[in-house]
Amino acid sequence: MRGLIAPAVTALLLTSLAACGGQSGPTASKGPAEKTKIVIATFNDFGYQSLYQEYERLHPDIDVVERVAAAEEHHRRIATSLATGKGAADIEAIEEGWIGQFKAQPDKFANLLDLGAGQIKDRWPAWKWQTSISKDGKQLGLGTDVGGLAMCYRTDLFEKAGLPTDREEVSALWSTWDGYIETGKKFAAAKLPKTAFFDGPVVMYRAVLGQADVGLYNTDDTVVVETNPAVRAAFDKTIQAIDAGLSAKITAWSADWNAGFQRGSFATIACPSWMMAYIQEQAKNAAGKWDIAKIPGGTGNWGGSFLTVPKQGKNQQKAFELASWLTAPEQQAKVFRSKGNFPSTTKLYTDPVITEFKNPFFNDAPVGKIFSESVATMKAQYLGPKAGDINTAINNALGRVEQGKQSPTDAWNQALVEIKKIL
Repeated sequence: MRGLIAPAVTALLLTSLAACGGQSGPTASKGPAEKTKIVIATFNDFGYQSLYQEYERLHPDIDVVERVAAAEEHHRRIATSLATGKGAADIEAIEEGWIGQFKAQPDKFANLLDLGAGQIKDRWPAWKWQTSISKDGKQLGLGTDVGGLAMCYRTDLFEKAGLPTDREEVSALWSTWDGYIETGKKFAAAKLPKTAFFDGPVVMYRAVLGQADVGLYNTDDTVVVETNPAVRAAFDKTIQAIDAGLSAKITAWSADWNAGFQRGSFATIACPSWMMAYIQEQAKNAAGKWDIAKIPGGTGNWGGSFLTVPKQGKNQQKAFELASWLTAPEQQAKVFRSKGNFPSTTKLYTDPVITEFKNPFFNDAPVGKIFSESVATMKAQYLGPKAGDINTAINNALGRVEQGKQSPTDAWNQALVEIKKIL
């Protein structure tokens, strides 16, 4: 626009500047325009660090600041921010276990349909798009990853236990969870020092439950923990594995769990695609020793998140634009190849950038092919508002059984009582 200033006006401006002390053009110009800061709050590792830098290069007016916390702390902070009306980030990541809770407060979030989300709806499968829609039809989140299931295992520990290490042969050992437990008994019989077959009850339970068509809720938000046999079956199957002596008795996401990855304290772990990033971060000394086989049952989902825009934010449109860019297929593919979080954008499931990708940390396992097959036939569970809290009550019950504090029946009954209090 500077070239449109009339010559006479230019001369007048120069005269005025000279009268004010002889300043001339370059030294009198203003500094760079102030940047818009967009704060994005996530949990664990979303793999976005390099993407923020790329976005800032593409948008010099944007300064992206990330705030990271552990999952439960992060979601508690969101709840507090919404309740008090202050403290929310411009973009808040919400994991699927908590999305039902926050969908029940649609007035606290921007309706992304008003910001342009309808134009990118076709990126996601219908179930992923629908999961973050509130009862009154507002779209509250853009899908990041999905948690297609596989089984991660230590080839070096399998070899020491006399088990096959080839991923196809390993997959054949456990087409069912009963096969997984029988394999675990063979592993345990080798009596490897300071090593168990799997980490602890939480991850196994969530994986088994994640394979059911219906989980904790019906689509009308009715809790069906007592009436849905799939929930008790996931609990009982995990108890069966505990009773067989296969668990390392380590609480998931604890300091001992993190150390367990480094020390080889367990040989297998049910592995949603995002778990790959976690393993690579915690077990840097074990690159090439981990591999990935099919999950018993062959399919299932656990996890996946959404990027939401709270109404508290002053830059909702720019926040949406960043969230839209981060969840675009191109960026989801980059995150998968660098961290392992599997894309929720359907078109990538047949794209060679995904299907032909092999992860060198996991012994060059064809992770793109494995996880694409895992999510291809899965049916997404409906997630109600208290799903996260309900699963915590069941996880605690499993822990009490494992620690010898309660029988399975007593632990289950106590969990039901606690769930009723939650509701």
